[in-house]
Amino acid sequence: MTAANMFRLDGRIAFISGAAGHLGRAMAAALGQAGAHLILNGRNEARLEDFARALADQNISAECAAFDVTDFAIVRAFFAGRARLDILVNNAVSMTPAPIAALTPGHFAKTYESAVTAAFENARAALPALRAAVAAHGDASIVNIASMYGIAAPDSRIYSNPNQASPFHYGPAKAALLQLTRHMAAEWGNAGIRVNALVPGPFPAPQVGANDPAFADRLAARTMLGRLGNAAEIGGPLLFLASPAASYVTGAALSVDGGWTAW
Repeated sequence: MTAANMFRLDGRIAFISGAAGHLGRAMAAALGQAGAHLILNGRNEARLEDFARALADQNISAECAAFDVTDFAIVRAFFAGRARLDILVNNAVSMTPAPIAALTPGHFAKTYESAVTAAFENARAALPALRAAVAAHGDASIVNIASMYGIAAPDSRIYSNPNQASPFHYGPAKAALLQLTRHMAAEWGNAGIRVNALVPGPFPAPQVGANDPAFADRLAARTMLGRLGNAAEIGGPLLFLASPAASYVTGAALSVDGGWTAW
């Protein structure tokens, strides 16, 4: 296998939750451009179908799986119907921003359930299909999408309004997802299933810079590279973890944050 071929995913099947979101779209496109057949998951079927049509225009094969990953009965039924799954990307998270005074236990429960419990339930339900991928190709990969705020606390001083800073129920859930990643890797490594985490840094949607350029500049200055991430830049690191190029990588957390957490 050549170095270039190590990153190819021809004949592989990849499931991506939160696929129609800002980073979800970039991650799905990267896997599809490498040859994977995509299963696009999210709650908004119309958005998924629009995205699938856009991918088809790029000759990327995709199907839609519109359901909420916190509906665990549907999750189990869906994965029970899949004969093989090579790549599982747990990207979805449900979070309602709220200042400290307005936070409720329900905020924490909803975010933890969507980011952590759903990642576990997806993986456990998909195990037979992932094992089938190992039997077919010798490898299967789970990638959990965490956050720099699962590693470092947000600095409220850089936000235009302190209440806009990453809320208390987000970072702790992403930190738990990092530890879940290690547990999964230890549990399923002997089965040939690799489990890693991707840890994105500042990848704001384009309208953030347009609406508040001073805030965007403060975010950029906080990174070692002195700039914000472009959504397309998440694709390469995800492709690495998902592909045979990372065949000896498991239990790892790969930061893609411009150096934010390395200061």
